[in-house]
Amino acid sequence: MTPELKERIDNLIKQNKIFVFMKGTKLMPQCGFSNNVVQILNTLGVPFETFDVLSDSEIRQGIKEYSNWPTIPQVYIDGEFIGGSDVMIELYQSGELQQLVEVAIAS
Repeated sequence: MTPELKERIDNLIKQNKIFVFMKGTKLMPQCGFSNNVVQILNTLGVPFETFDVLSDSEIRQGIKEYSNWPTIPQVYIDGEFIGGSDVMIELYQSGELQQLVEVAIAS
């Protein structure tokens, strides 16, 4: 990964308390896993931003190296990589996700 690409990804994550690299946008998810993440975050009623990896092949590949996670979507809360759709579902069902986002938004 080039230093420029790493910096682009760093900046996207740092500029937003909750950030999702996904296929499509939060208004028009382009895959079921991305849609799951959007629905969970919408249910929590928290502000979040997204990046459509389908619009940028460099970031689509680079984010997998950046996080060392092979799949999309990828969720970052307060600059920390949380996981993908399955992890988000587990955290939501256990109540841990609500705590994570509350702490992030309060900070």
